[in-house]
Amino acid sequence: MFDVFALGPTGWGDEMLMGAVMTVLVSSSSLLLGITIGIIFAACKLSNFFILRAIAEVYTTIIRGIPELLVIYLLFFGGSSAVMYLAKIFGYMGYIELNAFTIGTIAVGAISGAYSTEVIRGAVNSVPKGQFEVGKTLGFSRYSLYGKIIFPQVARIALPGIGNVWQITLKDTALISVTGLVEIMRQSRIAAGSTHEPFIFYTAAIILYLLITRLSNIVFDSAEKKYSKGYVSREAI
Repeated sequence: MFDVFALGPTGWGDEMLMGAVMTVLVSSSSLLLGITIGIIFAACKLSNFFILRAIAEVYTTIIRGIPELLVIYLLFFGGSSAVMYLAKIFGYMGYIELNAFTIGTIAVGAISGAYSTEVIRGAVNSVPKGQFEVGKTLGFSRYSLYGKIIFPQVARIALPGIGNVWQITLKDTALISVTGLVEIMRQSRIAAGSTHEPFIFYTAAIILYLLITRLSNIVFDSAEKKYSKGYVSREAI
């Protein structure tokens, strides 16, 4: 077994590690994209404009209501066509092909964004309304109000939920192996087919996923402690 996972041309150790690196890269990119989408659509859901609220509601309902694999297939087979259609509107008539990493990031990011929207919306609603009123009364600018008062509280409340979204995003990367992106799951399948040792390589995939999960939990726990400094719950008063 040690020979199987040796580094270099005689083993699969370096290929499995590269698959793990690719998993972390696409997961991180998808989470960042998802949080960006989540902020935008959470703002839409909290807006006073019915159209914006309706658009955000349709987005979250559709994405959370259909299988993740279906979203990936939709973007995999229709993503390039959609981009070329938009390019033609601006006068570009050439062929555009999205690579597997881009498609995977957009697909998983769209899925992550739907869940992040609800997490961020709930976090903003959890901030007492008086915080906004006090900030305005004290003369804080809009930037200072949200940057120094609202955002730290939203981050503290949202971080546990974002941590859960990260876990969903990390596991969803296993689905994008259908696009040809060589991450942990696809690399395990390739190695298992080549060596006829599926149990060994799928067990290795489990270990890699759990290792990434454990390390990411440490990061999120540290972030939660950072944003919880100075916070005293009502129960403790």
